[in-house]
Amino acid sequence: MNRLYHYPLSPFSRKVRLVLAEKKIEIELIEEHYWEPSVEFLRLNPAGRIPVLRLNSHTFCESNSICEYLEEKYPEPQLMPNNVEDRAEVRRLVNWFDDSFYREVTVNLLGERVMKKVKGTGYPDSQNVKKGAKRIKFHLDYMAKLLDNRRWLAGDALSMADFSAAAQLSCVDYISDVDWNRSAIVKDWYAKIKSRPAFRSLLVDQISGFPQPPHYSDLDF
Repeated sequence: MNRLYHYPLSPFSRKVRLVLAEKKIEIELIEEHYWEPSVEFLRLNPAGRIPVLRLNSHTFCESNSICEYLEEKYPEPQLMPNNVEDRAEVRRLVNWFDDSFYREVTVNLLGERVMKKVKGTGYPDSQNVKKGAKRIKFHLDYMAKLLDNRRWLAGDALSMADFSAAAQLSCVDYISDVDWNRSAIVKDWYAKIKSRPAFRSLLVDQISGFPQPPHYSDLDF
């Protein structure tokens, strides 16, 4: 059985889900509470981190490693450019969203507003929430600058960079913390991503105690 061990509001899990869906690889989703991992999950990944992919009797861990494997094993549709310099730009942006955006925005907004309650680790820290609200403006403005000269974030073609960014933003959008009025070009880019068939399963995710905002699954948001 091909399975992805994930958590619905894990941006790294979402990135892998997007790549799997874009490449039309059918997978069973297993929701894993990684902060209290099951014995079965720890057998697969003793580090206790998600996502973990079981595919064709092989186990793969860490989102970027999984995505690069999927790109090499299933090259169509292509999500990494042929040109080596262009691939470097995609990887730079993947790292930007996985590292900078995640630490500065996702952790401070989603982590404080949702995950602390889900994990039972306390109440939101208002200072961290303020930091996240400030930094997301910077990241949205940076995306707007990229998209001023590009059709997609890393160039003229959809790539892993777009899925990495969309995975982070979709998590924060679940709690209505993205100001889509800040940049029309970023909103248009997200609308293109959001309308792709690969995005459908993300739009039906539900977290107990945290209902979706009305606009979240609306393609005409």
